[in-house]
Amino acid sequence: MALSLRSVVPVWVAAALGAVAVLVFAPAAPLTWIPVVMAAALLLTFTIQLSLARKEGLVERIVASLAGALGILVLATALSWVVAPLVTVGA
Repeated sequence: MALSLRSVVPVWVAAALGAVAVLVFAPAAPLTWIPVVMAAALLLTFTIQLSLARKEGLVERIVASLAGALGILVLATALSWVVAPLVTVGA
């Protein structure tokens, strides 16, 4: 279980950092950049999981990594929809 979390959590952290970067640097176009972050999370997931020598639980680790990243990015998208009207009013 510890190996599973050690190989899953970095993808979640990368997705969160990517979401924050999108919300900070491209608040007007998050729907353009959030999928790019998800694609990067997908590539990072496969890079990490295929670099491990352990075959058992590969699919579960991939699903956990990508489901967590997707959940983080869905929250970031919802947050951008809530914050976007406030940013445009303040500008």
